[in-house]
Amino acid sequence: MAKHYLNHLFEPRSVAVFGASDRADAVGALVFKNMLESGFEGPVYPINPKRDAVQGHPAYPDLESLGKPVDLAVITTPAATVPAIIESCGRHGVRAAVILSAGFREVGAEGERLEKALVENARRHNLRFIGPNCLGVMRPKRGLNCTFNKGSAAPGKIALVSQSGALCTAILDWAAANGVGFSAVVSTGISADADFGELLDYLVNDPETHSILLYIEGIHQARSFMSAIRAAASAKPVIALKVGRHPEGSKAAQSHTGALVGSDDVFDAALRRAGVVRGLRIGDLFSAATTLTSGFRTAGDKLAIVTNGGGPGVMASDRATDLGVSLAKLTPETLKELDDRLPFTWSHSNPVDVIGDATAERYAAAVECCMRAREVDGVLVILTPQAMTEPTAVAEAMVKLAKNFRKPLLTCWMGQVQVDEARRLLRQSGLPSYHTPEAAVEAFFYLTSHYRNQQLLVESPASLSRTNPPDVEGARLIIEGALAEGRSVLSEAESKAILGAFRIPCARAQVVHSANEALIQAESMGFPVALKIDSPDITHKSDAGGVRLGIANAQSVRNAYNEIIETVKRNRPGAKITGVTIEPMLSRPNGRELLVGLITDPVFGPVITFGSGGTAVEVMGDRAVSLPPLNHRLARDLIKGTRVSRMLGAFRHLPPANLEALEAVLLRVSELACELPQVKELDINPLILDEEGAVAVDARLVVSYHSTTAQPYSHMAIHPYPVALIHRQQMADGTDLTIRPIRPEDAEIEQAFVRGLSERSRYFRFLQPLRELTPQMLARFTQIDYDREMALIAVVEENGVEREVGVSRYVTNPDRTSCEFAIVVDDEWQRKGIAHHLMAQLLETARDRGLDTMEGEVLASNHEMLELVGKLGFEITISPEDPGLRHVTRRV
Repeated sequence: MAKHYLNHLFEPRSVAVFGASDRADAVGALVFKNMLESGFEGPVYPINPKRDAVQGHPAYPDLESLGKPVDLAVITTPAATVPAIIESCGRHGVRAAVILSAGFREVGAEGERLEKALVENARRHNLRFIGPNCLGVMRPKRGLNCTFNKGSAAPGKIALVSQSGALCTAILDWAAANGVGFSAVVSTGISADADFGELLDYLVNDPETHSILLYIEGIHQARSFMSAIRAAASAKPVIALKVGRHPEGSKAAQSHTGALVGSDDVFDAALRRAGVVRGLRIGDLFSAATTLTSGFRTAGDKLAIVTNGGGPGVMASDRATDLGVSLAKLTPETLKELDDRLPFTWSHSNPVDVIGDATAERYAAAVECCMRAREVDGVLVILTPQAMTEPTAVAEAMVKLAKNFRKPLLTCWMGQVQVDEARRLLRQSGLPSYHTPEAAVEAFFYLTSHYRNQQLLVESPASLSRTNPPDVEGARLIIEGALAEGRSVLSEAESKAILGAFRIPCARAQVVHSANEALIQAESMGFPVALKIDSPDITHKSDAGGVRLGIANAQSVRNAYNEIIETVKRNRPGAKITGVTIEPMLSRPNGRELLVGLITDPVFGPVITFGSGGTAVEVMGDRAVSLPPLNHRLARDLIKGTRVSRMLGAFRHLPPANLEALEAVLLRVSELACELPQVKELDINPLILDEEGAVAVDARLVVSYHSTTAQPYSHMAIHPYPVALIHRQQMADGTDLTIRPIRPEDAEIEQAFVRGLSERSRYFRFLQPLRELTPQMLARFTQIDYDREMALIAVVEENGVEREVGVSRYVTNPDRTSCEFAIVVDDEWQRKGIAHHLMAQLLETARDRGLDTMEGEVLASNHEMLELVGKLGFEITISPEDPGLRHVTRRV
């Protein structure tokens, strides 16, 4: 509940501009001018040792001569001077800076040296900064404009965070022309210090920000980014524009999966999992923000279109098909109601064409029918200004109608002069209005994407299932054995052994080293058999001539073995051949060939992919990707993202495939990704799936060393639900108590817990009057990142339903070595030892996460809490900022 550490950046009381100048072409001159003209209420000090005055204001050579407190330093001087300026700022208590200066890592080794010195000086003094090499920061409502943009921005409810200063200026120019305002504008530059994650942490709790727009070129700290963006998206709409969607494919990929999956696929999967909507153009950002902040929400993607022109209806339908938005299939009941209220000449289908002479009353009748229809999730109203049309009257009818429904009602009044007044009326009423049918359909797509991604956001799977757990240690031993021999590519037998350790069904395989050995194995397995080359240097065995299938007798086995060896030596003379794999030919006439894979993205870590399998997977390009950990819902979502999913049901003569078996394989691969960070790539291709189940026919793993001292799951962008922290115990009075990490689905019992606290307990916990948690607070408290924070709830079961009776939590401080804690226990359950249990486990968890200090603020009148922390070994001191508070701290 304390002020965010970036508060000095966004809400400074005083600003010093280093490099302020009178030169018209100087960045410092424009920044200082912007600050003077933006309406900032605090003092703005020009710092320039070569000037006595700047733009009519007294100038100071340095902070020492200024002798006044400064909250925010804006630095525009050459790069070589910046580390010393930051050192001076730190000594004088400046806690935030915006560094516009260029000349750091982007220029080479000398710039990297300067940047390192800059960062070291800032961290030594606990000073946080934006940049370097950035446009700056705006806070229009507070009159803060420390940028060198020519002009400011209007106040609004949208926050913009951009990695590109140039694009930032373009967006600001576009926004000014379109009447779009901002709560904050941040150009991050090269993000040597504060990054996307920390900025999102601030904006999610900023009451002036209702939606967040991101322009992203690359992510450096995936865990921080994912944690913050998930927290932000759970509280307010977040829309991201990511450039570089078509990079070159993976270099030197050692698997089909590595060749298939590009970085943009992974980024897209990360955004979906974070509950974020992705735009593809600049205009998309504002279109999506306008739609998502309108208050409309949808639980489906079935759209009804009401139009007075056939052509615009077709345009909207085409765009809906492009985006995968379904046109609602109107039921006989809805069609009859429309027949009763519309002229006979209406279209009798969706789009609902109410004909060119439609009045406001006819429009209202058609839209009302569609809004009431259960098969419709949203309605798009299109109007073209024809001879009999009354655009403003129709707009007034739509505004009145929308008040009676919660479904999205989007409008598209085409044209300009004749519909200008109607558009103004629609915008004032809060109804989303668009100029073209395509843009309106895209807006509905953003609504459906937001809803779908929000469902993915609240999924918090565990790393391992509790039923039939895998043999993780056995799999590790196989990997360690290969690495000890200097091998990074496992043999097919080793790969299948690891899959077997994770309970994934595999076709039996045996490596042989001679034609006679192949014959012996074939006789013991039974004919027919398949032979495949075994080489760490060959990814695609068929391409090298290293596969023979359906071998039905002994003589053919000998011939096939010798042919494979000779052919591969001829086609791949440099490849190391370790033998030939022999396995029984699978007879699965109803089988579908699928691919399940795993890659390690350099930013987001392990990524699971699923799609069509076989030898032509790169040509087919049919795949979907998802970040682990997975659960059944996420696995189903992954499957549905492919074209091959449509072939898994009953298809021509084929019975439906066993989808439960496929989901089980995906969940086991998710477990493997969580528990074996040494695995860098995995191919199961093909995975044969039929009505009986799934079996891995071929498998290939690529491994490498992973630090044994790293925190568990540090290789993953999303921390799994920490099942290991669930503890069950019996209290002295016989009550069974469970202490476990909080989950997103605990929102209801968390809200009930806070409501049930006495007014005194709520005040002691939140240090302010509070009746219940706001939606933003509830999301923030239940949808947590288990890596940098923890919330442990104590629950008891009453009539088969869990009841929360206590909660303790910590949040890691920016220094990543200390944390701030809070704890509260239901009034009825106090004095029973629950607080001690919660705090003991919280301290142990913090210790295991590598934290060394826990601290908190306690009201001086909260004697019970002070007694508790005293018994737990906390040191209690009077807060220097408020004598009514006690600062408590202890080593973990």
